[in-house]
Amino acid sequence: MMTNEDYMKIAIELAQRASQSGEVPVGAIVVQAGTIIGRGFNSPISSTDPSAHAEVLAIRDAAKHIGNYRLVDCALYVTLEPCAMCAGAIQHARIAQLYFGAKDPKTGACGSVLDLMGMEKLNHHTEVQGGILADACGNLLSEFFAMRRNQLAQAKTNPTN
Repeated sequence: MMTNEDYMKIAIELAQRASQSGEVPVGAIVVQAGTIIGRGFNSPISSTDPSAHAEVLAIRDAAKHIGNYRLVDCALYVTLEPCAMCAGAIQHARIAQLYFGAKDPKTGACGSVLDLMGMEKLNHHTEVQGGILADACGNLLSEFFAMRRNQLAQAKTNPTN
């Protein structure tokens, strides 16, 4: 039987694919009864779609797989704490559990900046557990943004005309 860490490692592999494509490295999977039914990784730049976050793509893939937009008995694993848009999609899909890796202190909507999952007035409440392989997930993001900053600095010192 796979553990939360095993599932998060798969999400990390998807995040690495996003990074290789020049996208912010976030990966996500949807699991139902121990089977991965949805996968996604960030691709808003390449798809010119601001909603193409890893979570949304994994949810779309899972819904298509089971033929239902309600994912009531499913868990979502994502490498970064979801933003407000993704938290809303998770709630609308009725996902039962959310497991994330690194916290997002700038846009996290599952406890860091906002806690949409904990709002009593909302009609669905997803169980949330953060910090699964947080260091590995956070390092992937840190390395990506360090590389980006380095590329920008090199472009400024070596402009091409």
